[in-house]
Amino acid sequence: MLDDLTALGPFFAVSSHPPGAAPVPPWRPASELTGPSAPLGDRIASVRAALAARVGRPVAKIEPRVAASAVHLGLVARLVSPALGAAVLGLRVDLRPDGLWWQDTAGGPVPLSVPAGGTGNQGEWDRPLLDEAVAPVTAAVARLVPVSGRVLWGNVASAANAAAAQVARQRPDLAGDAWRAAGRLLASPWLRDEPHPPGPAFRRSSCCLFYLLAPGDPSAFCGDCVLTGRQANRERLSRTTSCSACRPPLPAGVWRAEL
Repeated sequence: MLDDLTALGPFFAVSSHPPGAAPVPPWRPASELTGPSAPLGDRIASVRAALAARVGRPVAKIEPRVAASAVHLGLVARLVSPALGAAVLGLRVDLRPDGLWWQDTAGGPVPLSVPAGGTGNQGEWDRPLLDEAVAPVTAAVARLVPVSGRVLWGNVASAANAAAAQVARQRPDLAGDAWRAAGRLLASPWLRDEPHPPGPAFRRSSCCLFYLLAPGDPSAFCGDCVLTGRQANRERLSRTTSCSACRPPLPAGVWRAEL
């Protein structure tokens, strides 16, 4: 059944292990990601170095909060995607950190392994996901690096919308269920301040901060970034006052660091 999740894309794929088993390297307990631990801090530091190398700047010039946001977005996307995919497919996947394993790999989606035979109420998948997995990881990142909670929870909203969009692309027959699942997440107490409903035109209410890696580069904005909407408004206003501003609007491309 986990093959059905894998078919949706790499952010949905999970391995499985016997319930109650202890992780064997390279697997690690995901519970270490729910507090301001050394492994989480080391991952933020390594991603900061990787981002610096990618843009050709000294590590000291990369704001720690940018690296922390990148790590957080990568982790919550790996939690939200299989949870949403499983809900849409009618599967049970237990992503609670106490039984979840992960691998600290560089590049691409973080490998995850769930206890075989998932437990819990299939109809209430969203609350355990947000309360017991996403919220502790989010709090842990914020305790290690000063990052706005609005930014971090915006990452979660973005991950939920992106997961639904991916399901809709891979399984058009499940598109309606996927968007409803994303809507269920955004209606939670954690995310209900997001003003826009999930869908192809979704725009989050905050910025993930990746644009700081390439100031002035339009492609550095994510497709769902709140700043692209503000920039478009500025573009439209400037066109009414200056011919020098008569240029195409910013593209709605997605610039993601999959670290």
